[in-house]
Amino acid sequence: MLIELALILFRRMRTRRPTTRDAVTAAPAETCRRLTLWITAALLLLVTANSGCTSVRYLSPRSVRENPLTSQLRLLTRKGPQFSERTGATLRRYGLQENYDENVTYCLDTIHSTIRENRDPELIHALAELSYVEGKKAESAGHDSAALGHFGTALTNSYDYLFSEEFAETRNQYDPLFRATCDLYNESLEDTLRLLCSEHKIKPGQTYRIKTEEREFVIQTQLRGDWKPDEFDHYEFVSDYEIETLRSKHTTFGLGVPLIAVRRTKDSDNPRENYYADGLSYAVTAMMRCAKPANGEYRDSNVCVLEFFDPLKANQVQLANHWVPLETDLTTPLAFFLDTPRFRERNQETAGLLNPADAAKYRGLYMLEPYDPNRIPVLMVHGLWSSPRTWMDMFNDLRSFPEIRERYQFWFYLYPSGQPFWLSAAKMREDLKDLRQTFDPAHQHAPLDQMVLVGHSMGGLISRMQTIDSGDDFWNIVTDQPTEKLRGKPELRHKLVSTLFFKPNQSISRVITIGTPYRGSEFANDLTRWMARKMIKLPSMTVLTGENLVQSNPGFFRDTELLTMANAIDSLAPESPIFPVMHRAKYAPGVKYHNIVGVLKNPTFLQKKIGRGDGIVAYESASMDDTESELIVDSEHTKIHMTGQAIFEVRRILLEHLNSVDLNDRVAVTVSPPAPQMPQAVSPVLYQQPNQ
Repeated sequence: MLIELALILFRRMRTRRPTTRDAVTAAPAETCRRLTLWITAALLLLVTANSGCTSVRYLSPRSVRENPLTSQLRLLTRKGPQFSERTGATLRRYGLQENYDENVTYCLDTIHSTIRENRDPELIHALAELSYVEGKKAESAGHDSAALGHFGTALTNSYDYLFSEEFAETRNQYDPLFRATCDLYNESLEDTLRLLCSEHKIKPGQTYRIKTEEREFVIQTQLRGDWKPDEFDHYEFVSDYEIETLRSKHTTFGLGVPLIAVRRTKDSDNPRENYYADGLSYAVTAMMRCAKPANGEYRDSNVCVLEFFDPLKANQVQLANHWVPLETDLTTPLAFFLDTPRFRERNQETAGLLNPADAAKYRGLYMLEPYDPNRIPVLMVHGLWSSPRTWMDMFNDLRSFPEIRERYQFWFYLYPSGQPFWLSAAKMREDLKDLRQTFDPAHQHAPLDQMVLVGHSMGGLISRMQTIDSGDDFWNIVTDQPTEKLRGKPELRHKLVSTLFFKPNQSISRVITIGTPYRGSEFANDLTRWMARKMIKLPSMTVLTGENLVQSNPGFFRDTELLTMANAIDSLAPESPIFPVMHRAKYAPGVKYHNIVGVLKNPTFLQKKIGRGDGIVAYESASMDDTESELIVDSEHTKIHMTGQAIFEVRRILLEHLNSVDLNDRVAVTVSPPAPQMPQAVSPVLYQQPNQ
């Protein structure tokens, strides 16, 4: 808005009729000085406002961890944890109320003995609940060993209630006691994990022996995913944090403890590590499987299997012949990573705009989850004065749909947005080629050839250019001379020629653009271009390349400014010669295009200056005729891709893409010779545990 105000002031100064007093008191130099001060002040305020977003917190620590049993068991009251009314009724029914009040240990032993003779689910739940209450009391008193023993009893007995086959006919999942027992299982497991993590640095693949006052636990740990045993540095508990910035928190309810698994920094010699940011964190769900002893009583059992599941791979697991939904949280681990200093360092939007030379060191493709050769990549490309952080709401929401996360993996492209978009497009072509060489040099991963690009604003132009066959059209913008006559150092000549001559990337099959200025933006005018040239520091190599080639080839180029002066604002000017060339260029056959356009229903006075559109890009500039679909959204330019309408539209397009991919696969199978019969694979969202 401040930059728009500066533009209005400038227009008024250009159109206002000068008076005699103006001529006397305000010389042209003084007028220019005042204008420069206004513009500088507006820019400084705008830059300050924008850079302030780097201090936005994505999550904050809770003073007290989230626990669904807090109210039911009055965990935070002055009298301390207390059992529920239903457990109190069970104690009275068995004549145990007075025993509990007088001697807790004797009461618990009596319940154990009673359960041997009378397998009453209500009494089993009561034992689990009472053990959890006593565990919280022991924990508050600093008796960790006793607390661990009580939590273990709560865990095994809640597991017994939920999965014992003898209750299969009578177990009522509509009874509130069933959900209360699920909560007991989850919370006793979480408290067990907290105590274990305080004493041991839990590492999957290891076996731990934990001694309590009553017994010894043997805990075997296993990973259930594509991770390696040494993948993670440490774990954090989701319940310790509260989401601050992301609009939605996506969770599923079931069994298990949602964790934040902080990835360990790997060997830098592995080229794959370049695609994972330091401090990356993944969503993990921990589950404890209790081995049932021969005598049928869990009290004497001492073997448990602690498993770590990837909720992106499995949302149900099999426990004791029952399919059970996992308790998951995909959002908090994402927010945890977004809040790290390293992520903030790489996502400095203002630095990327004003100092592309320095920001170029962070350029590249990034993954926020492990590479999967069986899932289709969706590559998200940000726009001017932006970074991958702008996609996090869309990424978070799309990944919440099981049908999306089962078939897609999401990547992000970071580039210095202050340089011309055609230079960023050339770099992106190189980066995509390098990624393919790193992860699939033999081109055996078919999903990599079904890639979807999603670009916002200038990122849409960069995405579109990945599917263009340049021919001679882009070269002819700068010169009508053949490339053979270009003189200069070989590396400089190659740099220019490779930028202007290119082929479409055959791996890309669909492109979704959002608020993209296909015919430029009126905000890229004389004033803003002058300001940009004063403020934006282009990479010296880029500038020197253009200057050296111009000096070595006098009279060779039509427009030397495109080689020596152009920045991102220049490249978005409506009169830029690149837009007509893009419109008539040859696009890769078979690529599908989709468009999402912003049109404000109630624009402000300043937004109306741009005409019908999103306040920055006019509809006439954002609309294209070759798209499979176009959705109009009532939104400002910078927020179109964050709206629920746009996110749901991207989901619709991704599902349409899956239908197209699956249809092509069926056609290929039909026309190909019959393949040998293979065993049917288990659904990727299910995980069947080995029997114990």
